[in-house]
Amino acid sequence: MQNFYDYVFRQIELDIREIGYGDQTVNKKMKTYVNLLYSIINKFENWEKSNFDEKNTVLKYFIEINDNNENFVDYFIKYTKYLSKTSLNSFTKSVINHKF
Repeated sequence: MQNFYDYVFRQIELDIREIGYGDQTVNKKMKTYVNLLYSIINKFENWEKSNFDEKNTVLKYFIEINDNNENFVDYFIKYTKYLSKTSLNSFTKSVINHKF
């Protein structure tokens, strides 16, 4: 998992550098992205134990859409159930047809 984490942030850093930002801006943006990731993890940590209204509040915090947030909550509930029932091997490049 650490290798995956390192890889993801290395790719984000490379993408920021490709845009043309300098070292100081890259460091600031990486700090922002890391803080955002940990904020998301913190908010979603108890997702499965939360009730519908709490889930709706969490999504409103990250997704700035005012109408029909309930559809997003339903989507993420179905998606998390799908992920929990599907093996990791199903997410390789050769498997294209996911239904949840």
